[in-house]
Amino acid sequence: MPRDTRRTLSFVLRFAVLGLAIAFIASVFVPGWVDRLRGGVATSQAMTASAAPTGTHATGPVSYSDAVARAAPAVVNIYANKITTVRQYRIVPDPLTQRLFGVLGKPFPKREQSLGSGVIFSADGYVLTNNHVISGADDIQVLLFDGRVAQARIIGTDEDTDLAVLKIDAADLPTIAIAERGAVTVGDVVLAIGNPFGIGKTVTMGIVSGTGRQLRLSEYEDFIQTDAAINSGNSGGALVNALGELVGINTAVFWNANGDGRARATQAAQGIGFAIPVATAKAVLEQIVRYGMVIRGSLGAEYADISPTDPAATPAATGVIILGVEVGGAAAGAGMHAGDVLLKFDGTDIPNEAGLRSVEAATAPGKQVRIEGRRDGLPLTFDVTLGQRRARTTGP
Repeated sequence: MPRDTRRTLSFVLRFAVLGLAIAFIASVFVPGWVDRLRGGVATSQAMTASAAPTGTHATGPVSYSDAVARAAPAVVNIYANKITTVRQYRIVPDPLTQRLFGVLGKPFPKREQSLGSGVIFSADGYVLTNNHVISGADDIQVLLFDGRVAQARIIGTDEDTDLAVLKIDAADLPTIAIAERGAVTVGDVVLAIGNPFGIGKTVTMGIVSGTGRQLRLSEYEDFIQTDAAINSGNSGGALVNALGELVGINTAVFWNANGDGRARATQAAQGIGFAIPVATAKAVLEQIVRYGMVIRGSLGAEYADISPTDPAATPAATGVIILGVEVGGAAAGAGMHAGDVLLKFDGTDIPNEAGLRSVEAATAPGKQVRIEGRRDGLPLTFDVTLGQRRARTTGP
């Protein structure tokens, strides 16, 4: 090894040994000095990390307890009771006795109870729930968050959206906060609050999995789909966002009829629940409170989506095709016929059946609208004065 190289290596080794010796002495006689040095480095690294830019959705709350505390007191348990008449089957082995006396016993009354949830919308006691929760009930009791039980009366129901409005008389009622920031979007965190299986108030968490879903369960549907667990007893409860604001009324789960090809009973799919958007729920509640029913405009026509393979289909397969018109209804009076294709409603494109049904219902009866369409491929315009839809509602 050259002499110059040995000198350089010796010089470096001496300083390394000297540095280790100084560090050892410092750690023995001044132990806090090393910790402070390490802490300074860690703090510097933490500050650098916190200063780094992050995306809008990179961070989130570690708990949703504040949202639950804000919303849960306004979610109530509903117990809807009704009396039905049933007959008990008797075991009669003798054929002659069966012919003489039958196999049915005397009728007797039986009490049935439906479990569900509801949401307090106003401090004066208006509660919104699902119509199927209280349908046919003779007695409805509401369990409040503080343990009080209140008797409820039906103000009105709307079968077309499966909603019902109840009224309770109680003081110091909490109310739900309404989300006013617009429609929810796919990926939003949501919490479902209700009384599943009657076990008590329960909160489940998920995200919005889809919007604008149609299940053919009721006339007007624009469901929010979520994977937050919804079970029997959750119907009528609240779907809230991460701030504890109401975005929907939980109403249904998806049922898979032998979806895997096996011959077995119909089963509920996991993680596919549905809620009525809060805008729809609020509009129904306001109309029922004001009029005792929901008032909707009506074309007086049955229509359906256009299949892309239908000869009447547009290039984009938008619009609807009329299946039939009601005798004496608005459509018949305007000259519409079965087979007509409707493309625009007062200048706005008709995307599909659900879109037309919504705008038709939102238009006041008696208003004249212009509908553009085609008949046998030729453009056509109708001036239609909407009638009033015959509501399937029940009052108190």
